[in-house]
Amino acid sequence: MNENFKAGFVTIVGKANVGKSTFLNKILGEKLSIVTPKPQTTRISIKGIYNSNDAQIIFLDTPGFIEPRYELQNRMISHIKYSLLDSDLIIFITDITDFPTEYDTKVIDIIKQTNKPVIAILNKVDLLNEPYVSKKVELAKSFFNKVFPYSALFAKDIEGILKEIITDIPYNPPLYPDDNLSDLPMRFFAQEIIREKIFINIDKEIPYASTVLVDSYEERDTHDFIRATIYLERESQKSIILGKEGSKIGKIRKDAEIAISQLSGKPTKLNLWIKIKPGWRKKSGLLDIFGYNKVTMD
Repeated sequence: MNENFKAGFVTIVGKANVGKSTFLNKILGEKLSIVTPKPQTTRISIKGIYNSNDAQIIFLDTPGFIEPRYELQNRMISHIKYSLLDSDLIIFITDITDFPTEYDTKVIDIIKQTNKPVIAILNKVDLLNEPYVSKKVELAKSFFNKVFPYSALFAKDIEGILKEIITDIPYNPPLYPDDNLSDLPMRFFAQEIIREKIFINIDKEIPYASTVLVDSYEERDTHDFIRATIYLERESQKSIILGKEGSKIGKIRKDAEIAISQLSGKPTKLNLWIKIKPGWRKKSGLLDIFGYNKVTMD
């Protein structure tokens, strides 16, 4: 083992919809975290593992910071706080066009309480001119020692950010096998992909009132066969998910099959059902069943 090898946990935080999941996917070179134009797509911390000859970085992609209004969102916030305590380095990502927002300052206050090293990434610099970017960078330096302007669209500065991350993590042997992309099973990523396709294909509030549970995941010789259930809160939402003559759910199924196959490397056959669980986002027992466990710091 190389005595100069480094390995550590790096938590990615920021308000909702600033590009955290896109940043992680760029780093890994794989689409591990789901991405949609809608905020609050990520609901729990997702672990992604970057491996090189001299380092292993275990990234934790956290939900976007919000003011919680119901139990599911309380649990999302608990994942953020726990991930911060469990990390060697924190990456704060924000949208440079409106930094600092009220949510930014709240996240920064939480970060400061951890006393962990921080790298700040100001995303979407491709939307602004150079003088404005420089002004925002100087403003960010009043909060953080290390600030990187960045564009998720072009990802030109990704190598420089990676180099800085490796500088800041501790000397350790690898914590996971070097061929691991995550420690989560394929059935988890299948659920996430189906949720992503709901967010992309269905408008307004309904994606937020939906969740997905994979009932079975069979790895067959020629393909993987998945049975999954989409859970909604109201009966009236069912017809919208189904669409005219099943067109919407058919599109969700087909898009999900393609994306799951790309991640697993095998053809996928997906069967989807819909069930109604009124108020599931507010019920602790149902949240536990759906995998949204509350993380405690005890």
